[in-house]
Amino acid sequence: MTRRMPVLFLGHGSPMNAIEDNPWRRGWAEIAARLPRPKAVLCISAHWETHGVAAVSAAARPATIHDFGGFPQALFDLRYDAPGDPALARRVADLLAPDPVVQHPTRGLDHGAWSVLLPMYPDADTPIVQLSLDRAKANAWHHAAGRRLAPLRDEGVLIVASGDIVHNLRDIDFRTGATPAWAPRFNDAAKALIVSGDHGPLIDWQKLGPDAAASINSAEHYLPLLYALGAGDPGEPVSFFNDDVFAGISMTSAQIG
Repeated sequence: MTRRMPVLFLGHGSPMNAIEDNPWRRGWAEIAARLPRPKAVLCISAHWETHGVAAVSAAARPATIHDFGGFPQALFDLRYDAPGDPALARRVADLLAPDPVVQHPTRGLDHGAWSVLLPMYPDADTPIVQLSLDRAKANAWHHAAGRRLAPLRDEGVLIVASGDIVHNLRDIDFRTGATPAWAPRFNDAAKALIVSGDHGPLIDWQKLGPDAAASINSAEHYLPLLYALGAGDPGEPVSFFNDDVFAGISMTSAQIG
């Protein structure tokens, strides 16, 4: 009998974490070592946005996407050659039906996926499928999509949502690197709601006030959290790791179940 997999939300921060030796990278490796070995990973990353329809990566050999600029050449040279899983891609579409899901034949892995999965599974032998964020959908749809995907947990699939609870690089002072007060305040408020199981305010985050508005900003890094919360069961244990907030970024990560 397959052991039920937990769900992870990973604060991924900079793609440099894939090659630097730091506590966050070690935290991802340590959590993977403690978890059951997944048959495959379904990753919902902040860095694949679609508009009007969700898409899922159906390539058998997804490429490594370097979707950034201004970083050292060593990061652009990095390849994470994990296999895809077209059968899992079709299963994801079935679970999200009747909402259509495009089977994308060539989509690779963006840095929201490989920067965290490389430290977790460095041998690149675990199949990975990515699901896009359909930005035309309401917040509640993303949470409900997580709930609809939850059966994958009983099929040996690890659901990994990769983003940041706090992500606003627009409103920080790069000269000083100071952490604005709204960043840890909202991070703590979000954690308290996650632990309490009170997902309603997290779904309707626009009503949470100015700290949420500053922390979530353009929302693509926040929306993956809603999938992770939706895929969890009421009353499941939640634990946090990599629980750091600096400048306009939260590295806080969570395990559900």
